[in-house]
Amino acid sequence: MAHYRQVGEVPQKRHTQFRRPDGRLYSEELMGEEGFSSDSSLLYHRGVPSSLVDARPWELPDQATTPNSPLLPRHLKLHDLFPGEEHKAADPVTGRRLVLGNADVRISYAMSSLASPLYRNATGDECVFVERGTATVETVFGALDVGSGDYVVLPRATTHRWLPTGDEPLRTYAIEASSHIAPPRRYLSRYGQFLEHAPYCERDLRTPAEPLLAEGADVEVYVKHRGDGPGGFAGTVHVVPEHPFDVVGWDGCLYPYAFDVADFEPITGRVHQPPPVHQVFEGQNFVICNFVPRKVDYHPLAVPVPYYHSNVDSDEIMFYVDGDYEARKGSGIGKGSITVHPGGHSHGPQPAAVEASLGAERFDELAVMVDTFRPLALGEGGRAVDDGRYAWSWSGRGPSTTAS
Repeated sequence: MAHYRQVGEVPQKRHTQFRRPDGRLYSEELMGEEGFSSDSSLLYHRGVPSSLVDARPWELPDQATTPNSPLLPRHLKLHDLFPGEEHKAADPVTGRRLVLGNADVRISYAMSSLASPLYRNATGDECVFVERGTATVETVFGALDVGSGDYVVLPRATTHRWLPTGDEPLRTYAIEASSHIAPPRRYLSRYGQFLEHAPYCERDLRTPAEPLLAEGADVEVYVKHRGDGPGGFAGTVHVVPEHPFDVVGWDGCLYPYAFDVADFEPITGRVHQPPPVHQVFEGQNFVICNFVPRKVDYHPLAVPVPYYHSNVDSDEIMFYVDGDYEARKGSGIGKGSITVHPGGHSHGPQPAAVEASLGAERFDELAVMVDTFRPLALGEGGRAVDDGRYAWSWSGRGPSTTAS
């Protein structure tokens, strides 16, 4: 985010002496992207951010994937991943279950009630969508209070933890990149300001407002990093001598932020608009879009639901959050469902949905879509909740009814 912020105390000039009240120097840390050639922030610590006193392996949640073979569209029922009271023993980080993944992006789901450990993802940025519930996300930059409908964007290697709040379990949909996640370039000026045609702007972003200072000794931080485990990942628990939330001030253009999907201003037209008008973020080889409640096409002969389409370069992953998604009526899709529409298969509305949509003036639906430019494989969570029937929903026939 090329949107400068300053929080807490910082010296007048960067890389100069900045002393504590007792005369000792604060430790200045540069957190930057792309080898000092992109966005960065400077953080001022009471302690030494490099200090370690112990380390041990951390066994990550299952990261193995299985190819989508035979190639099929699929319906994954995420709410079935955490039956009964399982959420009471889960947290939003170690409780994640991998649904889909490839070398560029991984999608996980968690339903939880416990606070997560301190966590740092050293493999890429995370964009976590809060489906239900509320939480405080404490970070080395400060805290964010988040709730249903919020995206939380966490830059790579940001030390943070999730603290569910309230009585309702926290449901989170984590989109984890191997790159950085940012607003689409076409929304931004060459200097990084949101342009007038963008469906959201800087005023819609919530950022930490003040430092978050905590005390503690021999504090554990769970780190996900590159390694030789499934998917090319490994985990380590670092034990640090002082609490990592010891930053008295920071400034720069790299920091975590939250964005409420309700602040996304939909772009509509006389006839059906293509998915790029719904885009909210992008990463390397994938995009994130959201379909929000909106007025629909107003040509007198408009067909409001999508036409059948074969996006030959992409797998399309749709997460149905709220409302009744018009194009999927009659397919069994409901809240908490995911559809997987792989490249190589033409997909679109259920046959009855086309006629049913004619004359509609508004769609009251909320969905989050991830389009990837390399095929996605199924994680253990995705395999566990595949309904096994969705591929045949357009024809009403499946292998058991097909003539030999």
